[in-house]
Amino acid sequence: MMHATTTSALSIKGLVKVYPRSDRPALDGLTLDVARGSIFGLLGPNGAGKTTAISVLCTLLRPTEGSVTVLGHDVIRQAGAVRRSIGLVPQDIALYPSLTARENLRYFARILRVSRRNLEARVADCLEYVGLSDCADRRIGTYSGGMKRRANLAVGILHEPEILFLDEPTVGIDAQSRNLIMEQLRKLNRAGMTLVYTTHYMEEAHQLCDDIAIVDMGKVMARGEPSELVRDADDCENLKDLFLALTGKHLRD
Repeated sequence: MMHATTTSALSIKGLVKVYPRSDRPALDGLTLDVARGSIFGLLGPNGAGKTTAISVLCTLLRPTEGSVTVLGHDVIRQAGAVRRSIGLVPQDIALYPSLTARENLRYFARILRVSRRNLEARVADCLEYVGLSDCADRRIGTYSGGMKRRANLAVGILHEPEILFLDEPTVGIDAQSRNLIMEQLRKLNRAGMTLVYTTHYMEEAHQLCDDIAIVDMGKVMARGEPSELVRDADDCENLKDLFLALTGKHLRD
């Protein structure tokens, strides 16, 4: 169900998250507003707070301070409504390797409360959408890395969420799988789905996202349309140059 009175997909104000026994906050006053229907890129080095932010937005972590709403729903007081409206494609492969792709999607479709009447058709549609129809009855454990990533995406869109969160969805995969995922994400967005995308691939973010925020140390360092940010920056020829200028070149492993 759409929430016509809510113009923002996400509203984050003064978000702070401090983990136990940590000497600094993972998120330090993060403030962002994400428009409905956009492809929003959340970029930052390792440890910048990207995954923590996604986890708070998806109600998986409770914030220490600040307010967060998703489609007008508060992530603490209305967590159930938030979960029904969102999909998540996590950085780690969240599939059962001993089950086939079709069996995995059937299992998650039930958890996501996909109508029993439409379950089989929806599973088949999602498998086709990510190019896995021909190998749907193979065990996930036999899949290549790219195939697992595509199956991960299929699970995330099973229940047709209004907002889809993607945490490094193309890391470590072949060029063909990456290209298919990018094409299908654009189709989802054209159909009205808001996408929130984290990645380390700057070229990918520049091509896909119409709005980005570069974060580091739990704070927003820059925000805007990728080409405009690069154009307005001194001595930066591309988004990678800007990213390194803002976050530094020291290793974050």
